[in-house]
Amino acid sequence: MRKKISDMTLEELWELFPIFLVEHKNSWKDYYLEMEERIRSELAEIQIVRVSHIGSTAINNIRAKDIVDILLEVAHTERLENAAKRIEEMGFVKMSFSEGRYSFNIGYTEEGFADKVYHLHLRYDGDNDELYFRDYMNEHPQYAKEYECLKMDLQKKYEHDRDGYTNAKTEFVKKYTAEAKKKYTDRFIGK
Repeated sequence: MRKKISDMTLEELWELFPIFLVEHKNSWKDYYLEMEERIRSELAEIQIVRVSHIGSTAINNIRAKDIVDILLEVAHTERLENAAKRIEEMGFVKMSFSEGRYSFNIGYTEEGFADKVYHLHLRYDGDNDELYFRDYMNEHPQYAKEYECLKMDLQKKYEHDRDGYTNAKTEFVKKYTAEAKKKYTDRFIGK
């Protein structure tokens, strides 16, 4: 009998769920839209400001982990804990919490990845740098390809170290997020 995911060490989880990149799939957008509809329906009583497709699956024509990232922004009048509770009732598993930020996942099983895997990031309205990065990459395909190359190099080095993989991309992401915020200024504020 396999161990439950909740009983696995971080090293066991990274072994079961390695970093691997796949060719861009048009179905990622459909997966996102399917989950967005479910989120809006099941969190109808929560004051949602915005639901957005983020991460590499939202960047055109680059390889990505086969995991759809979603950013859920709620109004500052909401209690994040209430939204988090509803998200867990939907079957998502809380991965982490820090001040004003929750991360959840669904689609991880004791046998490995399910057919559809999601990461859901719950935040207050305006905590959305990922939207600037996404749009900048989509509007500058040369930088998106550079990002893809970086990710492919890092995949080899950090196949079983998700934190190392993420940390190694940070400088690139911060650089182009800053560029995007200069260019787009208040694109995602108050909408």
